[in-house]
Amino acid sequence: MPTSTPPSPPSRPTERDRQARLATFAIFFVQGLTFATLLTQVAGLQRKHGLSDGELTILLLIVPVIAGAGSVLAGTLTARFGSRRILRTFQPLTCAAVVLAGLAPTVPLFMVTLALFGISLGGVDAAMNMQGVAVERRYGRAILTGFHALWSAAAVLGALWASASAELSLDLWATFAIVMAPGAAVAVVAARWLCRPEEERTAPEATRAETRFPWKPIIPLCLAMAFLFVGDASISNFGSVFMDKVMHASASVVPLALGAYQATTFLVRVGGDLAVRRYGPAAIVRIGGAVATAGFVAIVAAPTQPLAIAGFALTGIGLSVVAPQSFSAAGRLDPAGSGVAIARVNMFNYVGFIVGAALVGGIAEAADYRVAFAAPLALAAMIILLARGFQPRTPAPASSAT
Repeated sequence: MPTSTPPSPPSRPTERDRQARLATFAIFFVQGLTFATLLTQVAGLQRKHGLSDGELTILLLIVPVIAGAGSVLAGTLTARFGSRRILRTFQPLTCAAVVLAGLAPTVPLFMVTLALFGISLGGVDAAMNMQGVAVERRYGRAILTGFHALWSAAAVLGALWASASAELSLDLWATFAIVMAPGAAVAVVAARWLCRPEEERTAPEATRAETRFPWKPIIPLCLAMAFLFVGDASISNFGSVFMDKVMHASASVVPLALGAYQATTFLVRVGGDLAVRRYGPAAIVRIGGAVATAGFVAIVAAPTQPLAIAGFALTGIGLSVVAPQSFSAAGRLDPAGSGVAIARVNMFNYVGFIVGAALVGGIAEAADYRVAFAAPLALAAMIILLARGFQPRTPAPASSAT
């Protein structure tokens, strides 16, 4: 079967490339805002429906499972229709699901809205990174980390809005609708300017053979993504608990652990693309894994609260680069630009989140939180060994996938 040679990137971005980049920034922004808007109100949703901690945990773990299915679905549909159509459909659904979660009067209806949120979340996560990789390919240089930086910034804004809405004593549905209605509108408008199927693929058509992408070259990327999100889930779910129960921090100091992690994640992503262009993705991921490992060592061994917070900040620095480089590397390995590789890598986002929550929570219950944080420490160190899989290489011909 004849193979297509990917077109050389233009020497300078065209006006159309810049349009697609701005539209992709908008999609990442809306997704970060959507994610934070819902998750910052979990406690309020728990109170509204009278859920126990165990019931809430089960529901929250079901969401990433369904999101993984949404990611797989996005990979299948994108190979046929392109990621722009997926985003045009799924992102407004994600925004609507958040509002419906605030309106749901009963637990069964709440579960339905969470299922809708999960399937559309997974679809958008995969498709927006497909767009990011397509734009990066057209620019001919590393730019994907910048999209993730804007996602982080939007998540911070979502958290600030949650705090402000609490001061205003708004109902949950109103809190959600005030930001999700304009978010959905931005998503619909931005979708018009995203890369079209023929622009994001390196071959005219994603044939059946091309979409039967081999697993072997992306296994290091999948594992790195999973290990990253084991660490992310441990900090997001248990960082404040660690500061409370182990470091005996005051109520004003407890949030600084997660705050330090999120702040350094954003700051490093702002300049991450420049570092990748200079040193290469494999070196950046290797350094990131080493810094994240040092951060977890600092958390586990911290004798004082400031050193523990510094450890959380270090993990943010190290882990921040892994996700965007995983997607970028998957895009380079996809011979047809079909998005299948990106969707598979994205699925391990949710695998890592589930494993991280269960692993750290289980070890903490059996031992203590210092011992529990040794688990993500070991997995962060494994990212150092996996970094060689991020080294750019010539993709295999499409026929080798058969």
